[in-house]
Amino acid sequence: MTELDHLLTEARNPASADLDTLSAIDLVRLMNAEDAKVAGAIAAQADAIANAVEVIADRLRAGGRLVYAGAGTSGRLGVLDASECPPTFNSQPGQVVGLIAGGYSALTTAVEGAEDHSEFAENDLKSVGLSPKDVLVGIATSGRTPYVVGALRFARSVGAYAIGLACVSDSDLAKEADLMITPIVGPEVLTGSTRLKAGTATKLVLNIFTTGAMVRLGKTFGNLMVDLRATNVKLKARTNRIVRQLLHVRSDEADTILARCDGELKTALVVGRTGWTPDNARRRLTECGGRIADVLASQPPDVRHPKLVLGIDGGGTRTVALLAEITGAPVTTLARGEAGPSNMKAIGPAAAFTAIDRAVELAFANANRPRGQVRVACLGLAGAGRPDDQAAVRAWAGRVRLADAVEVVGDVALPVALLPDRWGVAVVAGTGSCVWARAADGRTTRAGGWGPLLGDGGSGYAVALHALRNICRSADRRRTATGLTERLLYAMRLTDPTQLISAVHGGSWDRTRLATLAEIIVQSAEEGDAVAAEIIARQVAELADCVAAAVNGLRLSREAVPLALAGGLMVKSATYRQRFIEQLSEAAILADPVVVVAEPAGGALRLAAVHAATG
Repeated sequence: MTELDHLLTEARNPASADLDTLSAIDLVRLMNAEDAKVAGAIAAQADAIANAVEVIADRLRAGGRLVYAGAGTSGRLGVLDASECPPTFNSQPGQVVGLIAGGYSALTTAVEGAEDHSEFAENDLKSVGLSPKDVLVGIATSGRTPYVVGALRFARSVGAYAIGLACVSDSDLAKEADLMITPIVGPEVLTGSTRLKAGTATKLVLNIFTTGAMVRLGKTFGNLMVDLRATNVKLKARTNRIVRQLLHVRSDEADTILARCDGELKTALVVGRTGWTPDNARRRLTECGGRIADVLASQPPDVRHPKLVLGIDGGGTRTVALLAEITGAPVTTLARGEAGPSNMKAIGPAAAFTAIDRAVELAFANANRPRGQVRVACLGLAGAGRPDDQAAVRAWAGRVRLADAVEVVGDVALPVALLPDRWGVAVVAGTGSCVWARAADGRTTRAGGWGPLLGDGGSGYAVALHALRNICRSADRRRTATGLTERLLYAMRLTDPTQLISAVHGGSWDRTRLATLAEIIVQSAEEGDAVAAEIIARQVAELADCVAAAVNGLRLSREAVPLALAGGLMVKSATYRQRFIEQLSEAAILADPVVVVAEPAGGALRLAAVHAATG
């Protein structure tokens, strides 16, 4: 046996043993299912990849370079990633370098034996002047390519930081690397063809390296590329669009601002936001390391709004900001702004704060008011239940001068704030579920909300999952199928229960998408489908059990429990609400009053108004 015989990247994949006999559609499904494993392999290396991003950003910030070295597909991917940095991020030519064994002719034509010589890598790295300021990423999916091993060895000898990227563990690269990243994707569908899963994993990791580093260097504002070069029609249109979106101006006005700033997008955005001269904007950008957010955060507020309050609801799907005036009672809502998700635990604080800032900005724009510091802002945010998280939110709000006073609560507290006396029980049933309660004396508790694996009973996802499990049981002839099976398969564009495996495990039907099937199941229950009715009964019982736990935990009277109902499934389905309230009644809990909360941000707005009135 040779050394290659033991490599995972050369192993046969049992799932594709009969590859040559498969139909086109079965081949597509097989490859798609195998490709779905790549994301998990990369997620397992998240900490190491994050370390690499920080090192690369630090070295680039200090004037160093990122250099890729690889052979074959690995080398081509490194060269590709390097070549895309200047037009995407306006990086200096040569800041990111791609080297491939055999030279640039190897990009299109195989150069036999080039990868087998470690000394070739040393020569190539000497030719680009690799120095201690640089980062070298050696890419070899097999973990043993001599050219890449030699590149890492030479990098360390000159003091450059050496990162190895392979798709096998315990590789030759690991012995020469300061940091090793190993997304294990398993054997390829086509044995030994590492341009497939291994190549995909490599491309994704390199994407993260350069995108992450450039974001850290201030090349983006939120998720927008604001340091790009408008060198063609598409990029010129993009710069105009970004100015229009962020400054709320017409296309001709965007062109005027860009022309005034010599086409520099970042300068134009700062000028448009602050009213500064282009030279002053450039100076402040330089002082803040090119980061627009830091420039704007350090800007003294030009406008104060002592009679305005903000209510913000941020979750895993969207962020809503409501701007209101507190000149009378009740408060007068002026405008609404909506942006993307802001769950800090899911997307990280930086992205979450960007979404919140965008929603606030749109609220002011829609109210035709200049952005400024309001009297009170209440932020009800998913993933901000702990004191440390809330402190981080307040610190950000202070930097951007959001409000004179800032209150931060978990998003599940917002529906209760809309009950008459701001106490009672909130039942949230959307994609996920949770029960949160507050007593009149301020004591709080919660039940459920453990997530999809540990328990989100009564959620849209739980309803759908229960139904799909019943389809599987009926396919096994362990129970009788009903019309629900046919309706769900049709909704998922499937023709046979066995296709559920690839649909669900392959990722095309993720948790959020599966939760949308709950509406069909509720409708089937309304029409008398026995299986659907059983599912709905069990799920509302889960929610009712959580309510009972909360009521007992706070020692609330069961005779009149104020109830706030929120979440897509609970809000949109009158039948589901009614079944749930009936289940509460069977548990000897009388819900009174019952408030349906379609816009939880209204709860944040009410809390902000109360704070303004009492503070």
